[in-house]
Amino acid sequence: MRTIHFLAPLCFFMLPVAVVAQDDLPPGAQGLDLPYFWAYDPPSTLVVPQHEVTHAKYPFVDVHNHQWNMNDQDLDQLVHEMDKLNMAVLVNLSGRGGRRIEQPDGSIRFGIGPPDHLSAVLENVHAHAAKRFAVFTNLDFEGIGQEGWTEHAVTQLRADVAAGANGLKIYKSLGMDVRDAAGKRVAVNDPRLDAVWTVCGELGIPVLIHTADPAPFWLPKDANNERFYELIQRPERYRDPASNPPFERLIAEQHAVFRGHPQTVFINAHFGWMANDLGRLGRLLDALPNVYVEFGAIIAELGRQPRFAHDWFVRYQDRILFGKDTWRPSEYPTYFRLLETADEYFPYFRRRHAFWRIYGLDLPDEVLRKVYYKNALRILPGLDPSLFPSD
Repeated sequence: MRTIHFLAPLCFFMLPVAVVAQDDLPPGAQGLDLPYFWAYDPPSTLVVPQHEVTHAKYPFVDVHNHQWNMNDQDLDQLVHEMDKLNMAVLVNLSGRGGRRIEQPDGSIRFGIGPPDHLSAVLENVHAHAAKRFAVFTNLDFEGIGQEGWTEHAVTQLRADVAAGANGLKIYKSLGMDVRDAAGKRVAVNDPRLDAVWTVCGELGIPVLIHTADPAPFWLPKDANNERFYELIQRPERYRDPASNPPFERLIAEQHAVFRGHPQTVFINAHFGWMANDLGRLGRLLDALPNVYVEFGAIIAELGRQPRFAHDWFVRYQDRILFGKDTWRPSEYPTYFRLLETADEYFPYFRRRHAFWRIYGLDLPDEVLRKVYYKNALRILPGLDPSLFPSD
């Protein structure tokens, strides 16, 4: 009896090999040279109206972007690329620079750049394109738990804002990878951080916080996992439940921070990883008026539920911000098309996020204005209103 090893290459990624006997295949598949599942993506034969959208209908603020080297970056070139998209303001969340750092145990943490990085970023921005960028600072958790850490963090935060920082970005390492001076996991709602959240409220700056990862990253790596292909391409993203805090614990810790600091504005990155359950996310927004969301890297979830997502955007139009995450200009048109058109069954640009096609939400103009710029103008300090329509 001959067998077909559908997933043989997965052994390279330390994933199980699925062996299917010929006798177990459907009659029409027996004897065929079958493609691997990730290679099966045939062009659609569907013929429907299509509307390519190369730039946003209104000037917009991208509240979730990373420019790691803005300290010496050519900002004129960046502004030129932004203009082609109709992006009025880019928010660089990585004001202190840094990169993903692989630890000796294989875990990943987000390292913070040198102390003078933020000042160099702000100097470059102010010298070349002060109106077109907002810059968030970051916390260095090194040494948390040592005497005076909280006081030092608060002092540094105040100094950064005084120098021109517009907000605070918290990376997903908090809660998952950050360890204190004693080697213990630092929870998202660790009380040693309460003073940080409080000061952000006092200073009137928002906190954009990324907590956890998509819930399927904690699930078995098998055919029942919607993100199986992503875990094949990016095996380091798997969160082994045996050695990682559960997804629901991390989310509960984050929500506890939101509830405990009602005077501070929080922007929940990636729709709080609840774009696949908008009802749950809506209940969170109903309960916590200080919380906003942005949709970086999750529009494939929205595009497969266009009617419900349309109605959800209309209902929560005052709480949604435009976010993209990675700076790839060629990917923005898919965001515009999703928000602005009623197009059907068009491809998302990254298959490991979605093996399905998506549909446009066809949002009303007033909702588009709020998502593109009005909500950002309301909660982000330092933005120049003259960059946007006056109505």
